[in-house]
Amino acid sequence: MQYNYRKIALFGCLLAAVVVTLGAYTRLSNSGLGCPDWPGCYGFMSVPTLAEDVLVAQSQFPESEIEHEKAWIEMIHRYFAAILGLLVLFLCVIAIKYKRESPLPTKLVCLLTLLILFQGALGMWTVTMNLQPFIVMGHLLGGFSILSLLSLLYFRVATSLSPLADKVSHRFKMVLFVLGILVIQIALGGWVAANYAAPHCTGLPACNNMELFSINSLFHLPIGQENYEYGVLPFETRLSIHFVHRFWALVTSIAIFVMAIKLYALATSTTFKYAILWVVALLIIQLSVGAAIVYLQFPLLLTLFHNFMAAMLLTSMVRLCFLIKYRCGEVV
Repeated sequence: MQYNYRKIALFGCLLAAVVVTLGAYTRLSNSGLGCPDWPGCYGFMSVPTLAEDVLVAQSQFPESEIEHEKAWIEMIHRYFAAILGLLVLFLCVIAIKYKRESPLPTKLVCLLTLLILFQGALGMWTVTMNLQPFIVMGHLLGGFSILSLLSLLYFRVATSLSPLADKVSHRFKMVLFVLGILVIQIALGGWVAANYAAPHCTGLPACNNMELFSINSLFHLPIGQENYEYGVLPFETRLSIHFVHRFWALVTSIAIFVMAIKLYALATSTTFKYAILWVVALLIIQLSVGAAIVYLQFPLLLTLFHNFMAAMLLTSMVRLCFLIKYRCGEVV
């Protein structure tokens, strides 16, 4: 049971990474409203392509123009998300059913199930509230959270060790603190994307037109609009949002590098050393990709890769936390 459960959990991690990437592609290709309703598309469970179906869709949604490419991007994301939801539900049922026979992390997988349900609601509100930035950012963070918890579930079922006591708690707290800094950076990146603020801050390392940057403009919140597609905030607010994301990227990088240096000096396990170096390598790649995106004027595929690398960096930090907490094979 434990072995099969582990394989299913690993598949769930891979599927979650696909769903997160598809969500980013939906957002970056401006396909978030490719289907104006939820969970179907123009009243159908697939994108209407037949002439009679298109006529029905146009009569039911006269204010929306059917763009088949965007609609398919949105629906493919929904299909994969639905499969992921069913998979997590299956993992939850199995964990509860065999609770006495096998030491599966029941609480964790139940939390995952609740998060999946809330994520589905956020997906619905993303469409019904016409890409309200707070909802869009929450939906992005929900996807990253599901990937992180599924990764943690896999790490848990891949080892039979119990958490250590206070001996390494200070190191665990340090990594957890840096993980929190990284989560803030991911949230800021989501806020940039939700407000279509990426192209408003060109130039490296600071934005061009930095004289427009204003802390006060950050409190100009996107609320009270009927439709938020392509953004509703003024130029200076979007520039300020993007610059704060860049500034916090610097804070995040310094925090990760300092953490890595301290942990590597104390590490006695090759596994743990490689885990630290993996985090650092992913961070360097992510910084390079971020700079390249600005230099090349925000190409879609590179920006998509930037989102994917953020997910991988987050997962690697979760693994680092796990290794310290559970000390797999004397990692520190």
